[in-house]
Amino acid sequence: MAHSPTDRPTRIWGVFLIFLRLGLTSFGGPVAHLGYFRHEFVTRRGWLSERSYGDLVALCQFLPGPASSQVGIALGLSRAGYGGALAAWLGFTLPSAVVLILFALGIAQHSTAIPPGALHGLKVVAVAVVAQAVWGMARNLCTDAPRITLMLLAACVALLQSSAWGQVGVISAAAVAGLLLFKPTPPAAHDALPVTISRRAGAMWLSLFVLVLAGLPILAHWLPNPGLALTDAFYRTGALVFGGGHVVLPLLQAEVVPTGWVSNDVFLAGYGAAQAMPGPLFTFAAFLGASMTQAPTGWLGGLLCLLAIFAPSFLLVMGALPFWESLRRSPRTQAALAGVNAAVVGLLLAALYQPVWTSAIFTAQDFGLALIGVVALMVWKLPPWLVVVGSGAAGWLLSLTL
Repeated sequence: MAHSPTDRPTRIWGVFLIFLRLGLTSFGGPVAHLGYFRHEFVTRRGWLSERSYGDLVALCQFLPGPASSQVGIALGLSRAGYGGALAAWLGFTLPSAVVLILFALGIAQHSTAIPPGALHGLKVVAVAVVAQAVWGMARNLCTDAPRITLMLLAACVALLQSSAWGQVGVISAAAVAGLLLFKPTPPAAHDALPVTISRRAGAMWLSLFVLVLAGLPILAHWLPNPGLALTDAFYRTGALVFGGGHVVLPLLQAEVVPTGWVSNDVFLAGYGAAQAMPGPLFTFAAFLGASMTQAPTGWLGGLLCLLAIFAPSFLLVMGALPFWESLRRSPRTQAALAGVNAAVVGLLLAALYQPVWTSAIFTAQDFGLALIGVVALMVWKLPPWLVVVGSGAAGWLLSLTL
């Protein structure tokens, strides 16, 4: 639906304010975010129908990257064009990104002021959070013997070959296995999405996505530069992580820890802190950029990594929307995606052991604290931010008594 040029800035500002409120209050992870979005834009504002919203969620779960952020980008795009897409992303992302950059700067500049026990508590709570994610994703995505087998094979391969490219190989092999193993059911009835982009423009955005993905590693090799290397690593992660949310953990760890850009302790402490933030978990990239041991670091590094990891989401959403009708009807596409989904659960299962478990659980007290965190999240249904704060406080208290 076209809008007059005069009301476009008003619409863009309105989109920004709505998503800023969501970015400040949307705790609970991607599934919760999608629930907030549904209430705000389907039930309350009527921007699109229930079926259209469900179809939009399906598209963004099909694409690599953070599904909830991509849904937000698409909603802003349908409401106010490209400016609306940017406004939705800024409003939803900046609150948690700014807090995480400040936390990274606090660790770097005032490490003695932050009790080591509290930082260890944040690493321990990461065990609980990832365990919850593995369990929830496995129940939804690994529903039969072939899928469970794919999950276990992916986990074993990831443990043996933990590099970022090794994980990309696992995902690619799983897509081929999905084509051979699975026969998905025909798509259900749906409403057309409010697409405002032509197929020609969509093809241009998809071409740019592939060009940047292929070109950045070559540029980083020819022109050795820390900023270019960071951009390559975080863009590639954002482009290749299927499942969003917690699945970004193993890919980012493989990029920044072995290279020495970020220590494993800082990585896990930041990951734990990210659980307490509203908005998308991908803002963890801002923490990592601000924590780099070499320039660019601080605010510049945080913003660079944040932009790099979200850039593929913009290009993929704008590129895929015009072609979604064709994609969603393809049984081969759905079969490949079933294999990929099973594999990403395996990658997350491997990450639960290495580096999350091996870097956090050293004593019986650590195991007990992690177990309490799992029960608090999965049985008592406490909000993640409260569990994170409680784990940090418990880690500090335990360090005083031991």
